[in-house]
Amino acid sequence: MPLPSRLVIALTGLAALPLAAQSTPYVALDDPRRPAFEHLVTRGEVDDPSPQRRPFHRRDALLALDSAAARGTLRDTALAGRLRAAWAEDTVEARWEVGVAAGGQGYTDARRDLLHPAGPEGIRPLAQLRVEAHYGPVVLVSRPTLEPRVARDPDWSGRHNLKVTGRHPEAYLALQFRYGELFYGQQEQDWGPALFPGIGVSNAAYPRPALGLTLGTARLGLTAQATTLEDATDSSGATINRYFFLHRLHARVGRRLELGLWETTVLAGPGRSFGPRFRNPVTLLLLANEYGLGDDGNIMLGADVTWRVGGGAAPGPAGARRLQYQPGTAPNRYAFALQAEGPLGRALAWRAGYSQASSLAFRTGRPFEAFTEEGVGLGRNFADNDQVTVTVSAPVAGPPGRGANQRPLAHGAGPRRHADPLPGDGGTHLARRPGRERAARPAGAAPQRRGPPPPERRSRGGAPPHRIRRAAAGHPGHPLARTPLACRPPRFPAPASPPCWSRCAAAAWWSSATRCSTAT
Repeated sequence: MPLPSRLVIALTGLAALPLAAQSTPYVALDDPRRPAFEHLVTRGEVDDPSPQRRPFHRRDALLALDSAAARGTLRDTALAGRLRAAWAEDTVEARWEVGVAAGGQGYTDARRDLLHPAGPEGIRPLAQLRVEAHYGPVVLVSRPTLEPRVARDPDWSGRHNLKVTGRHPEAYLALQFRYGELFYGQQEQDWGPALFPGIGVSNAAYPRPALGLTLGTARLGLTAQATTLEDATDSSGATINRYFFLHRLHARVGRRLELGLWETTVLAGPGRSFGPRFRNPVTLLLLANEYGLGDDGNIMLGADVTWRVGGGAAPGPAGARRLQYQPGTAPNRYAFALQAEGPLGRALAWRAGYSQASSLAFRTGRPFEAFTEEGVGLGRNFADNDQVTVTVSAPVAGPPGRGANQRPLAHGAGPRRHADPLPGDGGTHLARRPGRERAARPAGAAPQRRGPPPPERRSRGGAPPHRIRRAAAGHPGHPLARTPLACRPPRFPAPASPPCWSRCAAAAWWSSATRCSTAT
């Protein structure tokens, strides 16, 4: 059945459910206010509204701030107040908001992953328009962006011969009801500890449209998404249809412990359809298909645990593929990440983590079933490596926070991209193949803000009443000028390599937003 037809049927079935009185958008991964909220979560002052899953809903973040204030665990009340003012939601059911941002990007490598630099250097303009509309339980968000840098990014799957290139970091429509949500559209996602790209799902690739369903509550819930990937062509010229499915079950035990079990799978084949066996969100795909019916499909099984002790937390996911109960059939493959975090003194926060991906972690003997789209990872973008990351953050005047981090990375000598085939002997994997290449990334970030908060203005005229608020530079709700800076030395082979100048990437912004609420 075509995807639009399935969407109409799902909407019809959900129409009978108790819908939410008001909808709420997601807090995007590149929202300039999110680092300030993450700082409070890292310190243990605020509960994580969605452990090891990003993005989260704006309303969930507000509820977490209110809950922390009620418990008395919130120390930085000024920072929390600025976040509440920035994310405050109108009570009118029908409302819309428009924001404009313009600035520039300067970089020495066009790829966003600074530990794996690629692409030319340059300085390019950047402009975006963000539209957000709410109609009762329905929320619509669209953010068209002009970003010429992406045409020089080797991970960009679009056109590379244009001077003006555009994309949509956010473009989705969501129907929200009391115990869940139906979602269609695209936005950047990342599942796992914040210090590392997600094993099963990450923002290494640019976002792609997906149909998603979320059911349950914060204590027990299920998330599922289905995506049609770009078709490929084999050596005979036949078209290979490709699909991606993921689902995750989470259970929260008290305030301190959350458990998660997730799977991702890629299906591919000439003329292949998205079979119902692989899009059933309440089956264990590895058991029902690979170890049961024997259907072809590349399945990754993973689990994650988040345990909060005192003012700190220790999130850690692990993912495994092809766990063999018949010795000698194929090598086992795995990836994992461990992270600890907590408060440092009266105002600072720290995070430290270690991650490793085995040399065969994301590779497969059937290249069209690799966890990639256009050669870029759907989860991790590189394997055969381990990484140690330590960060320290501090709040400053303004929504974002200052921070510093150090990220050593070591690569084995084997192939790193997921499209590389398995070894011809089908032999055992190594945690990291002999021979290494290392990289280190010291980095920092600092915001800027200017100007006094603007006064609230009301439009004149008759009913229905409109309330318009324009955000000028420096308004707590919309930080309009920010300059994140990230520097790191380029990759170099070990052990003999001369020191190199650090490479940097910076961006500066100006933006303005107008909100309008219409009483209906």
